[in-house]
Amino acid sequence: MARAEKVAAVAELAERFQSSSGAVLAEYRGLTVAQLADLRHSLGEQATFSVVKNTLTKLAAAEAGIAAELEGLLSGPSAIAFVQGDVVEAAKGLRDFAKVNPALVIKGGVIDGKSMSPSEIERLADLESREVLLAMLAGAMKASMANAAATLNALPVQMARLAGALQAKLEAEGGATAQADAAPAGAAPAEAAQAEAAPADTAPADTPESGTDQASADTPNDETAAPAAAAEDPSTEE
Repeated sequence: MARAEKVAAVAELAERFQSSSGAVLAEYRGLTVAQLADLRHSLGEQATFSVVKNTLTKLAAAEAGIAAELEGLLSGPSAIAFVQGDVVEAAKGLRDFAKVNPALVIKGGVIDGKSMSPSEIERLADLESREVLLAMLAGAMKASMANAAATLNALPVQMARLAGALQAKLEAEGGATAQADAAPAGAAPAEAAQAEAAPADTAPADTPESGTDQASADTPNDETAAPAAAAEDPSTEE
């Protein structure tokens, strides 16, 4: 391969590394041309599967800044699945094809700039696809919106019930206050009657004392009366 062709091939690989959301490296030794065509067909729009030269790929990986992530993977016959669509769907396609065609061996790769081992790519293939996750998210959002609408519709009823309970409480407290205010007013006449009757009940107790004082004032002193009687007795003068 001429130098210019090598430079162009490296530049193309580097651009594909940079523009793809992921790159999965695999060993294809033993696969026929027909089997490789079936693999490309099964991947569909999710990824393109290309056989590459390790020397050129190492140069392209260094130019794209992922040489460390691909270190140790570029040995033996190599092919790369450059992922343009859903990385989960691409991983599923590669895994399912490898189960039917053991000659395809997934060696690892780079997904969103992160190095991934074959076991990690296998676990990635077990995840739900982007479409399924979006459908689940849409269902969850729809359920949340339905719950929010039900809550908003129930608010006026709850507010009306709360207002009615508050009004009933205020009316009950107002009736109790009116009864408490009326009780002292009803007791006042009885207390006033007792206060007016009290002097009438104690008046007879004062009457004997007044009579005693009057009798004492009207009764003459015995000592004063005796000399007067003696002066009037003629035998006393002789």
